[in-house]
Amino acid sequence: MSVIEVDDLWKEYRLGVIGHGTLTHDLQSWWAKFRGNEDPNEKISSYIAGQEKQIDGNRFWALRNINFEIKQGEILGIIGKNGAGKSTLLKLLSRVTAPTRGNIKVKGRIASLLEVGTGFHPELTGRENIFMNGAILGMSKQEIKSKLDEIIDFSGVEDFVDTPVKRYSSGMYVRLAFAVAAHLEPEILVVDEVLAVGDAAFQKKCIGKMGNISREGRTILFVSHNMGAVRALCSRAIILNHGELMLSAGVNTAVEQYLTFGQEGVGHSGEIIWDDNGAPNCDEISLHSIKLLDEGKTHSVYSASKPIDMEIKFKVKLPVRGMRIIISLLTIEGVVAFSSTNHSKMAAQELLPGKYCTTCRIPADLLNSGGYLIKIHIGIPNVKVLIQGKEYLSLNIEGVGGHGSTYTEKWPGVLAPRLNWSMKELEK
Repeated sequence: MSVIEVDDLWKEYRLGVIGHGTLTHDLQSWWAKFRGNEDPNEKISSYIAGQEKQIDGNRFWALRNINFEIKQGEILGIIGKNGAGKSTLLKLLSRVTAPTRGNIKVKGRIASLLEVGTGFHPELTGRENIFMNGAILGMSKQEIKSKLDEIIDFSGVEDFVDTPVKRYSSGMYVRLAFAVAAHLEPEILVVDEVLAVGDAAFQKKCIGKMGNISREGRTILFVSHNMGAVRALCSRAIILNHGELMLSAGVNTAVEQYLTFGQEGVGHSGEIIWDDNGAPNCDEISLHSIKLLDEGKTHSVYSASKPIDMEIKFKVKLPVRGMRIIISLLTIEGVVAFSSTNHSKMAAQELLPGKYCTTCRIPADLLNSGGYLIKIHIGIPNVKVLIQGKEYLSLNIEGVGGHGSTYTEKWPGVLAPRLNWSMKELEK
């Protein structure tokens, strides 16, 4: 049974026009104009006006022709780059704002966790906000009381539950907000990226709780840039790109496609070369090229049983001392496999203006099979970031690697080092 049906959904923002799709925003704009003040919602229009994509005249299409269904008990991941329309979609589903055209059919109560402090009154205490949120969801005071201790315990803010939430840190806000949304038994739970504010232990706790909610037959919409969490939690995912639905598929297929093709500016041929105008640069240096080499040739696929040579060419424009280059190898889920730096060779060295090349070798029989991203960061430790860390290249590793198995099989883990094993027969 479908609990959410989205049919031909469009959301338009009109630049400089009062109508915003919600009564609250319309009243804010009308009152500001009546008093001769600046419209607070014009800040949104100013931001949108700075965007280059999807603008037609004075119109900005945040979402265009979105269609999908969500079944009862399903956990749907919603993924995409910043500005793809994820948060706009959740606001439409949560009835925070209204669509320009199209239909949304929802069966059941929705509890939304869209941004820090959503649904909380800053002057009320944590305890009072729990009761207020429960009342908004249509629960009786007795029903809320039966869940109160569980909510407070889960949130971990018991020492501050009778303190006004305006004095809470962002982490405390999120912990209490999630605890309220998850425990007051909505049929549909909507969770935006706000969990990124919490610490790792709390994020793990939240993911476990959402898994339990799904097993109880309730539905979850989950937006996150953490692909590991999306994989672990969701059975299906949709990809949004510039306001359009790019793909709806099983979670593994969706994540693989997003990570493989959604990395703008990442080279997929084993090398990336810049001209002088487009190169990552600062006052002191500019990058020229990054290459992954196998016996002097660049490839996008490498054997696990062979070493990979990384070559970084750069230009020094002003004398620079103590500069170091850090490479990090990440899985496509964003997990750092390892990092390395040339700091020991560069710490006391001054580079004068000129062209330079630095190389390092990723040894054979180290990496497990799968896809990886190469991230490069350049700076002077405790002094200055020269070129901010970014993923520049992707590569795929094939083969059994250091496991030394005679079968081609996928082993767990990021690394697959070749270790020395021995065996002898013990005396009887």
